[in-house]
Amino acid sequence: MVGASPLYRDGRFHNTVAATVLPPGAARTAARRLLFGKEVRRPTGPVPLVRAGAAPAEGLHLTWYGHASSLVELDGRRVLFDPVWSKRASPFQFAGPRRLHPPPVPLGALPQVDAIVISHDHYDHLDLHTVRELVRTQEAPFLVPLGVGAHLDRWRVPRQRIVELDWDDGIDLAGLRLTATAARHFSGRGIARDRTLWGSWVVEVAGRKVFYTGDSGYFEGYAAIGEQYGPFEASLIQIGAYSVAWPDIHMTPEDAVKAHVDLRAGLLLPVHWATFVLSYHGWSEPVERLWREAKAFDVRVAIPRPGERVDVGAPPVVDAWWQPLSG
Repeated sequence: MVGASPLYRDGRFHNTVAATVLPPGAARTAARRLLFGKEVRRPTGPVPLVRAGAAPAEGLHLTWYGHASSLVELDGRRVLFDPVWSKRASPFQFAGPRRLHPPPVPLGALPQVDAIVISHDHYDHLDLHTVRELVRTQEAPFLVPLGVGAHLDRWRVPRQRIVELDWDDGIDLAGLRLTATAARHFSGRGIARDRTLWGSWVVEVAGRKVFYTGDSGYFEGYAAIGEQYGPFEASLIQIGAYSVAWPDIHMTPEDAVKAHVDLRAGLLLPVHWATFVLSYHGWSEPVERLWREAKAFDVRVAIPRPGERVDVGAPPVVDAWWQPLSG
């Protein structure tokens, strides 16, 4: 299956638009900023958490649990994206990026979902302990890009619960359609690099659509996705962990707004910030820049607290809840 993909050559997956993960000197630049930069990278107090009640059976609702972990509820169907509930985004629980806030709800308290979707195999998106708990508490299949199923196999996820997809492959499941789409990123756990695919995702129920970027640098593929699969009622777009040291693989907040416009999406809900320190920018810098750019381009945006459910049809007014914690 992996070898049949046009994206797989010479034992690795490739982007359709070339991306340099670490340009020459980038690691040194990043290390210097991390060690000596003056940015406030952690909240100065407890992050406010919300535990939402049951969602209505109809409508479109989005819940961000922190970092990229998100729940899409569309007319009674539920899709869980990139769940990571562990204390660290790391192969170890004694080292690596540590959570800046607890999960707003216990993993076992989540409602039953129709699909668990993984965008790629990096530790902040695919977590062993979370997956094992979801195997126990949920019945839904795991939808993953090509090659990621091998990780789940090793973790003893039942084979019948693993669905691997290439870009532009889709599956009809429980009254919804899920399609893997392009992204500009990379993959790898440990020293292995690009042996598994990465991607973004389209959720569709009876013509209503939501888009999730996973991790990606900005590229013209978003306009193509918008043309082929859009318009979307909402987008969940990565805004954090960017750096001038790796501009091709993580969008800046300004890139996120541009991607949202390219996708022809309605409401923008930013993800991939606030939970782990993965770059040298300040803790709230991504969302401040995103909010400013969204206003400049008249883009509708919702910026919920972790665990807060957003009704896409009537999103809450942005109240800058993060600013008192920004130092």
